[in-house]
Amino acid sequence: MTVTEIGGRQVHVDAEGFMTEPSEWDEALGTVLASNIGMELTEAHWRLIRFLREDFATQGETATTRRVATVAGVPTKEQFALFPKKPAKKMAYIAGLPKPRGCV
Repeated sequence: MTVTEIGGRQVHVDAEGFMTEPSEWDEALGTVLASNIGMELTEAHWRLIRFLREDFATQGETATTRRVATVAGVPTKEQFALFPKKPAKKMAYIAGLPKPRGCV
């Protein structure tokens, strides 16, 4: 894996820029990652990001939009409103998690 500097610190990322070591992440870094893709986070964004982090810790893989809708109770339409175009990828990127399975 590649090591790159984000927000003034060294983090491990894959070829697409997704973090590969979730333990290197914190909310300050999440804010920087969001800014890197032109997003400003609200509490509604943080609720989903925190869900993804907690779910990853128990499931061992990044939740898809379907899982977020089913388990977190956030409809897919709302996910797209908060994270336009590619919500699963954007949520995972900001949350410092690997890209969800099935995402292209």
